[in-house]
Amino acid sequence: MRHNFIKTATYATLAVLALANPAMADPMTVTDIAGREVTLPDAPTRIILGEGRMMYAVAPLATDDPFEHIIGWKDDLILYDPDAFRKFETAFPEDTARLVNFGSPYAGDFSIEAVIENNADLLILDLGNLFKAEETGLIEKLDAAGVPVVFIDFRRDPTANAIPSMLLLGRLLEEEARAAAFIDFYVAEMRKVTNVVQALPVDEKPLVFMENAAGWNPEFCCNTFGSYNYGRFIELAGGRNYGSEKFSGFSSEVSLEGVIAADPDVLLGTGANWAEARPEVAATLLGYNADPIDNKARLLALSERNGFKDLRAVQQGRMHSIYHQFYNSPYHFIAIQQLAKWLHPDAFADLDPDATFAKLHEEFMPFETEGQFWVSLSQ
Repeated sequence: MRHNFIKTATYATLAVLALANPAMADPMTVTDIAGREVTLPDAPTRIILGEGRMMYAVAPLATDDPFEHIIGWKDDLILYDPDAFRKFETAFPEDTARLVNFGSPYAGDFSIEAVIENNADLLILDLGNLFKAEETGLIEKLDAAGVPVVFIDFRRDPTANAIPSMLLLGRLLEEEARAAAFIDFYVAEMRKVTNVVQALPVDEKPLVFMENAAGWNPEFCCNTFGSYNYGRFIELAGGRNYGSEKFSGFSSEVSLEGVIAADPDVLLGTGANWAEARPEVAATLLGYNADPIDNKARLLALSERNGFKDLRAVQQGRMHSIYHQFYNSPYHFIAIQQLAKWLHPDAFADLDPDATFAKLHEEFMPFETEGQFWVSLSQ
């Protein structure tokens, strides 16, 4: 009897030691969004985010402590969405204080030595920067240092890549069940729009012009999206995207004269709280700390720019601004819902994007929603 007890205890001890010993852990092989097969010796626990705004995707998967396995990032969340950063900072002050700013992975301020010194075991990059990462030799250098790189995508082709990106992150963070729950929510909310739009006749789809970062440069117009990102959001919401009809690719500069000649049915622009990093912006400062009165005034000023004030969409109050950062997060279904309500108010009279956004925060975010994420000239 004692012999059996000793054998059982010995096996239990060996099992614990196996779990505790990284050398004995099972390797993890994943295929990233660039189609690269990447093998990690174990589930990563010291991750660097190539962009701080990747926290939009990490948070729903690890709501209790989204920074548990994150050791550093690029500081773009702090610079370009300070409202969201302050929400994270308030909820996790110690975690955000210890994060290392590694800088841009594609610039001279990014140090391979710093990556090694901080014992990083994974760098996550954005698919849109795959060419830069290859051109600079970043992947090769990190591979030589024993630090794997994986690519995700919520910006380049988010409606195609959000689900596989969340599945990949769920695997890396060992939060597969949480990823599945988020994806179920994502699909259900997307279907509330796409199931209706697919039945709309083509001649009922309005022509929409989307100004990327309207007012970022007060003297400049215009940059817009092609049939990707917000351009694709417009199409899924039941609109004809101006940029998709003018050029192929992700985004491009277009002439104001061309927009005036097209006289689109609906004008859209993106905005976020860029004022802290760029005080001169004329954009709407949408986000968690937004001031609705200030944003209404800012949208009105954008509508009164030369060339805009006489457009049909402005005259009819069909000019709107929406949170820029939806373009780089798995929450873009919120933007698609709101676009659908603007483009087809009768067909989507019962759709409530505010309620969807509140439910997203209640079920998947470590803080509650507040602030303003869209504004309309007619409201």
